[in-house]
Amino acid sequence: MKSHFRYDTRLGIDVPALTMEWGSLECTEQSFILEKWEKVRGSIPDRIAGIEKIIEKKQQALYEEEDFEQSCRLNSEIAELASIVNDLWIWYRSGEHLSVESRLHT
Repeated sequence: MKSHFRYDTRLGIDVPALTMEWGSLECTEQSFILEKWEKVRGSIPDRIAGIEKIIEKKQQALYEEEDFEQSCRLNSEIAELASIVNDLWIWYRSGEHLSVESRLHT
């Protein structure tokens, strides 16, 4: 069975990468995809929690930092990490829609 996921290095998870319409997939393939996605989706909150801990450490370092350039770098890193967290939540929530809608059509 071919892979319907690709690893997103920025997010640190596999994300769906379907190359054909959902309805044109065999039922067994749909089940495989849903099962894999539920495993990935289930790992997202832990991934977010880990990133939030990194953000907290960087925020503390930013609070204590006196060098302007270093402060700007830390602020930029925090913003990127926050963007990753936001994107992970989007995937997590869109996964709810995928799982529910797919089960309604099978």
